[in-house]
Amino acid sequence: MEFKIEKKLSAKGGSASGGKNSLGRAGVLITAHGIINTPAFVPVGTKASVKALTSEQVIDTGAEVILANTYHLYLQPGDELIASVGGIHKFMNWDGPMMTDSGGFQVFSLGAAYGKEISKITKITEITDPSLMIPERFDDSNAPRLAKIGQDGVSFKSHLDGSIHYITPEKSIQIQHNLGADIIFAFDECTSPTEDIKYQEEALERTHRWAERSLIEHNKLNKENKIYLFGIIQGGRDKNLRKKSAQAISSMNFDGFGIGGSFAKKDMSTAVKWVNEILPENKPRHLLGIGEPEDLFMGIENGVDLFDCVAPTRNARNGTLFIKNGKINIMNAKYKDDFNAVDQDCGCYVCSPRHGGASYTRAYLSHLFHGKEMLAATLASIHNLYFIVNLVKKIRQSILDDNFFEFKKEFLSKYLK
Repeated sequence: MEFKIEKKLSAKGGSASGGKNSLGRAGVLITAHGIINTPAFVPVGTKASVKALTSEQVIDTGAEVILANTYHLYLQPGDELIASVGGIHKFMNWDGPMMTDSGGFQVFSLGAAYGKEISKITKITEITDPSLMIPERFDDSNAPRLAKIGQDGVSFKSHLDGSIHYITPEKSIQIQHNLGADIIFAFDECTSPTEDIKYQEEALERTHRWAERSLIEHNKLNKENKIYLFGIIQGGRDKNLRKKSAQAISSMNFDGFGIGGSFAKKDMSTAVKWVNEILPENKPRHLLGIGEPEDLFMGIENGVDLFDCVAPTRNARNGTLFIKNGKINIMNAKYKDDFNAVDQDCGCYVCSPRHGGASYTRAYLSHLFHGKEMLAATLASIHNLYFIVNLVKKIRQSILDDNFFEFKKEFLSKYLK
């Protein structure tokens, strides 16, 4: 792994030579398809497409890397078809770095969380409702579930046609090598934050065994040494399990690390810090599925280098736009005749003056959403993705300029007011 730390964050916001108060850092990660300046936000292109955007539009937001979904691409159009045309870069016309997840999140989303209002990020602080507990994982009940976990792998029932597929750590790595991303992840079990400690322990041991098997298979296939494999740390909300996982995964010869769910929102920062105080400093760390501005600051301060999340584009498609003063719902009546830019300080394609000095206005986007025009999702997604990608770029620059904490205070005082 070619990863260079350019500057570290001290407790005062400047550079430092090390220590517990300097987990944050600005660095450079070199891949076979280009450089990623870290910290960096990674847009999610689940099916080899960042929804509503072309690859060129994604590049124009400033994004340097995209993450695609192994499970979905395996089902459609198939990893072997993508391999036959030279890999995912050529398939989706993206020349920059690519990442693929392992399919481990689908263990959660199609298993414990399927058909239930359970997120891997929860506001629950104490589990008081027995109905939220899901202790039976290997029974033959008729509860809706498209993924069932065994010791060797996971059986998935395709959400497309109902066909059954069995994914093992080896199979996940084989699929990801066929896809040909620059950075791939070990197969893991992402558990629900509502699981009890006994199940979390069982799942963690399984994730560690799967990590070893993933690494062995990767080393067999990575003949040209162009693909980096990240191991994933799990452990839920338990401090001892998180630290145990960080120690176990860091003892294996992974190129970098992913920090997986599940968390309670309130204790996410402590869980990330527990892990990153143990992980080796000279390897990159990716916080999976996190993308809210306040969480980006938290993660970077605690040593995270990469983030991916569907939130910017998903919010956009629902009419929720990020601006410096928080979020707005463009479908609210007050924007119907608001002819200002979405965010006057934004430099994105949507907000920047064009067409004779004008930008796309809030009123126009409001009209598009109310009229259910496809262009609404495109313009809103361009804006939101630009906002988040470039927020992380600004945070990176604040580390280089020794004013991280000042920038954090100034930004969040406006955004969270």
